Amino acid sequence: MDLVEVGAVLDARSGVRWETGDAWLGGGTWLFSAPRPGVRRLWDLSRMGWEPLAVSEAGLELAATCTVAELLSFAVRPNGPWPAARALMADCCRAFSSSFKVWNTATVGGNVCLALPAAPMVSMAAALHGVCVLRAADGRERQLPVRDFVTGYGRTRLRRGEMLRCLRLPATGLVQRMAFRRVSLRPGGHSAALVIATSALEHGRFTVTLTAATTRPVQLAFHRLPTAAELRAAIEQAVGPTLIVDDVHGAPAWRRHLIVHLADEVRRELEAAH
Repeated sequence: MDLVEVGAVLDARSGVRWETGDAWLGGGTWLFSAPRPGVRRLWDLSRMGWEPLAVSEAGLELAATCTVAELLSFAVRPNGPWPAARALMADCCRAFSSSFKVWNTATVGGNVCLALPAAPMVSMAAALHGVCVLRAADGRERQLPVRDFVTGYGRTRLRRGEMLRCLRLPATGLVQRMAFRRVSLRPGGHSAALVIATSALEHGRFTVTLTAATTRPVQLAFHRLPTAAELRAAIEQAVGPTLIVDDVHGAPAWRRHLIVHLADEVRRELEAAH
């Protein structure tokens, strides 16, 4: 798609002077997919030179410009840290409904900032207790948990002129046991429901993260493994009618049934693992 109103593509390395009509350009797979009335200038982040992935004792840092292909390549390495977490990352990368060709350009940060219910990078980062590092045009930074960053269908807590600089996934989240379930109406289609459970029951932690069926991530935390009835009750209390997605990729009643059913599946899987 040609963005005919864009008059300049600016290098973000030279300092950002944000104006009305500006937009960030990362991979561009969404930005160039449809007309963008009102967008006049693009600030190019691809030249920033950020390291896509950085492993440390603190955990894993993913640059906003890290591509899906780069994350998947890290996740499927035969040897490396956090095998369970890397398997989950691979599952979430493969949950994209787009062609694998797009993965070479589409970025992790772009998928999170789109904040669509089926955004698999939101699912992954929220389940792994990720934190968004947000940078304003003047360089000031603040941090927000991913589960709080996405506030609704296509809505985030980004402020005017603010970018997502990176995602920080803490080591405490990466070392947990994990279980993943996803359902869509057709193979390769949009996720209708995506549920991830993580547990470190020896430390009194069990968490279920619900996405795709809900307009924003819903995370339920327990101090022990819940029973099936307790988990169902927690879901029914946390997920009201306005949180369930209603679109062509799945009816609300079906999605609600799925999140309860899949949540119990991951609960039972991790119960058996312990």
